[in-house]
Amino acid sequence: MVRPSICVEMIYDDRPFVDRLDRVAAHGFETIEFWTWPDKDLDAIADRLETHDLSVAGMAANTEPRRPEALERPLTDPAKRRDVVDDITESIAVADRFDCPNLIVLVGPKPNEYTRAEARESVIACLREVAPVAAEAGVTLIVEPLNRAVDHSGYYLERSAPAFDIVAEVDSPAVRINFDIYHQQISEGNIIDTITNNVDAIGHIHIADVPGRHEPGTGELHYPNILTAIDESGYEEYVGFEYIAADDDDVALETIQDLVTA
Repeated sequence: MVRPSICVEMIYDDRPFVDRLDRVAAHGFETIEFWTWPDKDLDAIADRLETHDLSVAGMAANTEPRRPEALERPLTDPAKRRDVVDDITESIAVADRFDCPNLIVLVGPKPNEYTRAEARESVIACLREVAPVAAEAGVTLIVEPLNRAVDHSGYYLERSAPAFDIVAEVDSPAVRINFDIYHQQISEGNIIDTITNNVDAIGHIHIADVPGRHEPGTGELHYPNILTAIDESGYEEYVGFEYIAADDDDVALETIQDLVTA
């Protein structure tokens, strides 16, 4: 059986952030994840986690592109390496505070002044530098490819194969891939085979349906088969549900609970 976590970033957006944890706990889930941390009250989150005995499966490093300064210093830019390393190191400390095992790392766009090969080498150099810090804290840096066609035009790392190659070259147990099924279905498809053939390089999986990025069962992906394949592949890490409810947030969580307990 997969280990579910619920991303609270895009659900119950009519509620204060920490109140979303109440709803997740009320539906019987034990683990959450979220994106950026500098814009949040970390003490309030810690208190609410303790109230409901919730754990945190993942959060985003300071490379999250919703932060304007992150767009100005991507991993792909060798001139910004010191800033990027400092950003990720600071985020590792926050993840460690929450006993959070995974830190999502987004590499950013390719700067126009560099070739794709130079951008790739910059990403690898950054990850190699921060990997020992992450390993010491017990945190895995999970590098995420994102689709360009719908959500992230210009993002450097779109498909899974180049992402797996980067992880292999970094060659650290503290650096793996966040395989987002929503993004990869848009970018390349072939979800089950890709996960099964690369399971050792995957540190986290994200789930939403296509199109729309809604909860499973609303689109073209057959998630009962996908989750069975993930379970049978030997994958033991978290499966994060990162989605926008198609209609009602409570109904969406009920749907997910039914799916993961079937």
